[in-house]
Amino acid sequence: MGEEARCPACSGSDLSSFYNQSNIPMNSMLLLDDAIAAREFPRGTLDLAHCATCGFIFNLAYDIGSSEYSQRYEASQAYSGVFNAFADGLAQRWVDTHNIHNKTVLEIGCDKGDFLALMCEKGNNRGIGIDPAADPERQTGSPAHDRMTFIADFYSEKYAHLDADVVICRHTLEHIAPVREFMTTVRAALGDRTDTLVLFELPDVRRVLEDFAFWDLYYEHCSYFTLGSLARLFRATGFEVLNLETDFGGQYLLVEAKPSASTPALGQPLPVEDDNMAMTSVVATFRDGIGDRLRGWRSELGDLRAAGRRAVIWGGGSKGVAYLTSLGLQDDIDYAVDINPFKQGKYLAGCGQEVVAPEFLREYGPDVVIAMNPIYTAEIQKKLDVLGVPADLRAV
Repeated sequence: MGEEARCPACSGSDLSSFYNQSNIPMNSMLLLDDAIAAREFPRGTLDLAHCATCGFIFNLAYDIGSSEYSQRYEASQAYSGVFNAFADGLAQRWVDTHNIHNKTVLEIGCDKGDFLALMCEKGNNRGIGIDPAADPERQTGSPAHDRMTFIADFYSEKYAHLDADVVICRHTLEHIAPVREFMTTVRAALGDRTDTLVLFELPDVRRVLEDFAFWDLYYEHCSYFTLGSLARLFRATGFEVLNLETDFGGQYLLVEAKPSASTPALGQPLPVEDDNMAMTSVVATFRDGIGDRLRGWRSELGDLRAAGRRAVIWGGGSKGVAYLTSLGLQDDIDYAVDINPFKQGKYLAGCGQEVVAPEFLREYGPDVVIAMNPIYTAEIQKKLDVLGVPADLRAV
C-alpha cells in the first residue's frame, strides 16, 4: 500500500489491506456471446482496504473507468417473485411513509427502470431515470411509462438543473470509487432545496464479512459500506440522516435523508451508527478466516467432481462470477442457471460458463444445485419441483 493512499470517504490514512483477489473479471454483469470471449475478458485486482477512521472499505487497486456500464449490462432481478415482492413493498413503504404522490422522482443509477416505474405507479408520480444501462423499451408495459423519461448516461453536475422532489439511488454508490466527490456533487445539485427527500439503498458489507460471503466481493463493487460509514459520509457531505436500517434479509442498507443547511450536517448520530470498533474486529476475523472458507469450498466441489456428480450454480450474475473466479472454478461447474431471459444463452465473464434457463436442467440432470443467494432457496426449490429435477439444493 503506497504512503499516498487515502480513504475516498474521509481522506484518512489509517488504512489496512485485508483481502486480495487477483486476475478477476472487471465486469461480472456484462455477459458475453461466446465462451472464448468470456474467458478472455479483461482482468483486474480486488485489494480491499479498511479505513479505521470512518469504517469505509474500498478497493485500493480499482481502475476508474475499467468497468463497462452500458445497455449490455444486465443486472435486473425483476424476474424473481421474491425480489419483486421486496421491491414492491419497499416502493409502497416509501410512497406511504413520505407521502410521495404527484411528485417528481429522480433515480440515479436506475438500471432498466423497474423500481422507478413502481414509484411512479404507486404515487402517480413523474420519473426521471439516469443510467448508461437505461432501456425505455423495458418499461413500455408500465401504466406509468408515459410519465417517465430516461437518460442513458452517468449522473454528473451537468444534470444539476433537473428539479425533483425525491432523489433515489439504489445499488449504485457501491460502484463509485470517489464516493465523497459523488455525494458532494449530489448535494450541490440540490442547492437550497432542503425539503428534497433522498433515499439510498446498497449492500451491507458487515453482513458480507461476518458470513465470509466472498461471492459478494467483486471488481465492480469498489466501495463497501456499513450503516455507520454510510451515515458518516452522508453527514460529512451535507445531508441530515433521518433513518437507517437493513432490509432484504439483512443484505441491504437503507438510508433516508434530506439536505442539511450546513456542511457537515449538524445533529446527533443515530445509535446504529456506532459500529467502528465492531467493524475493526469483523475485518480481522474475515482476514484470518477467509482462507479456510475458500479451501473448504474448493475441497467440497472437487469431491463432487471426483465422485462423478454434476453441480450447477443458480444465479448468472455477479455473485456467481465472484464465486467461480474466487475459487478458480472453470471446469468443475459447467453451467449457471438464471431465470432472467436476457441472460440465457450468454456466458459468464472470466470463467465462461453458459447461462441456461431452469428448463435446461431437465435434460442435464444435475446432482447438486448451488443457490448463489440463500434468500431465493424456497423459490428455487419450488421451480426444481415443478421441473421434476431431484437435485440436492444447497445455498452458499
